[in-house]
Amino acid sequence: MQLTSLNQQHLPLVLPLQGIIEVPPQNLVSVTMPMGGYLKSTKLLPGMHINKGEVLAVMEDQQYIQLQQDFLEVQSKLQFTEKEWQRQKNLNADKSGSDKQLNMVSMEYESLRIQLTGLSEKLLLLGIRPEQVKPSNVRSTVPILSPIDGFVTKVNVNIGKYVNPTDVLFELVNPEDIHLNLRVFENDFKRLSIGQKVFAYTNEQPGKKYICDIILISKDVKPDRSVEVHCHFEQYDKSLIPGMYMNAEVELDKSDVAVLPEESVLHFQGKDYVFVQEGKDRYRMTEIKAGAMHAGLVEIPDTSKLTGRSIVQSGAYTLLMALKNTEE
Repeated sequence: MQLTSLNQQHLPLVLPLQGIIEVPPQNLVSVTMPMGGYLKSTKLLPGMHINKGEVLAVMEDQQYIQLQQDFLEVQSKLQFTEKEWQRQKNLNADKSGSDKQLNMVSMEYESLRIQLTGLSEKLLLLGIRPEQVKPSNVRSTVPILSPIDGFVTKVNVNIGKYVNPTDVLFELVNPEDIHLNLRVFENDFKRLSIGQKVFAYTNEQPGKKYICDIILISKDVKPDRSVEVHCHFEQYDKSLIPGMYMNAEVELDKSDVAVLPEESVLHFQGKDYVFVQEGKDRYRMTEIKAGAMHAGLVEIPDTSKLTGRSIVQSGAYTLLMALKNTEE
């Protein structure tokens, strides 16, 4: 059993972190149909790429016909009422008409204008341009267009299904503005700063590093005593997708710190431990807080439990297995 003790080293320490790729809320879109309707057709599948303005689906319902019909009827009434309003104004100017009649026509004219404006806005919600609605082209179908460039993440409907205005038909994502959300424990996050470089990598390709910059450090400490650190990738890579887990390393400034060999520190059930010698062939498993790592050395921020003590270097894992077998 080889023993060691705390040593002071002047090192450029590397802080190992883990996180997940996320996208900002403005890059996530839930597609709905403001007036509801029946899904007539769609070719979308999760994972498909879509372009802004591309037809996602075609909806069909009688209420689309009714809305266009109401618009055309009010538009026609408004045109007639506008002429009558102008005629009454001229008569009133010549003292040939009554104020009462002019006021009645003015009220009707204003009411129709308001109705037409409201119907125009409803048509725009459906993606129908009011100026294109004519008696000869009233239609029962309405296309749903993509508001972004990106990918389909969810398809929640099938052809023939009726959807309500609150139902989400599709969920889309634009991954070009992805960022890495790292979890950093409170004893480490104070060592980070905005603009600091982060080198991220996946478990599948640990040799391929993605350079990020820290853009935001949360001020909210979670129940597990960690904070969120948001990093922006310097270069977008299509192989990085939202929800993917990544490892990351942050190089900290050089400083004199207490360190132990990496093999002395055990990671067990989410915590860090070392074995401290209590006497001849007697060792106690002691919980510690491991800090940053560099070149096979692990920083020990709190040395109160280990100062002046002999610590197992090689053979720590064997002691852990023996302890577990004894407990079982």
